[in-house]
Amino acid sequence: MKPFAIQRVPTFAVLLLIVTAPTSLADAAQNQATLPGISAAPLGKGPTLSPLTMPTLSPGEIELVKLEGQFSDATIAGGGKAFAAWFAEDGVTLQNGKPPVRGRAAIAAAAVWDPKDYQLAWYAEGAQMSPGGNSGFTWGHYTATAKDKNGQPVTLSGRNITVWKKVAGQWKVALEASADDAPGFLPTP
Repeated sequence: MKPFAIQRVPTFAVLLLIVTAPTSLADAAQNQATLPGISAAPLGKGPTLSPLTMPTLSPGEIELVKLEGQFSDATIAGGGKAFAAWFAEDGVTLQNGKPPVRGRAAIAAAAVWDPKDYQLAWYAEGAQMSPGGNSGFTWGHYTATAKDKNGQPVTLSGRNITVWKKVAGQWKVALEASADDAPGFLPTP
């Protein structure tokens, strides 16, 4: 996910950003699209899942979608520090045209944005769980909001994928990657 006048260090991706400008997240929640059976909740609250309206998602896939919502909610509330905390020790972030950032310590060193200055939010549009239930991935859409050097709000959006794995019985992010949306693209719920 890409910051503005900013350099992005892998996201929606999803997602590691270094912010050098103040932010506002006034409309990030309103820009959030939803999956059938997943309703957008107020900013800072994860999506509400309904397996009854999403019969094609397995319980494992629903678990991954919930994790993705918790990951996003934590990042909305805690910024870069919270973002980095979700990664496995050997986690990786990827972004357009930048080298990978490898390892939770390196990700934490790069993820220094404050949620008052920069807001990053995303949602899962789908998920797949491995047959063994110890890894899987989600994909979806992110929105990043900040202010440019003139104090004007700037919003970027794009696609992201998160690869999850269990480490000592806990879910951790193994890989987060993002790609900017094409100009003029608006996601459809």
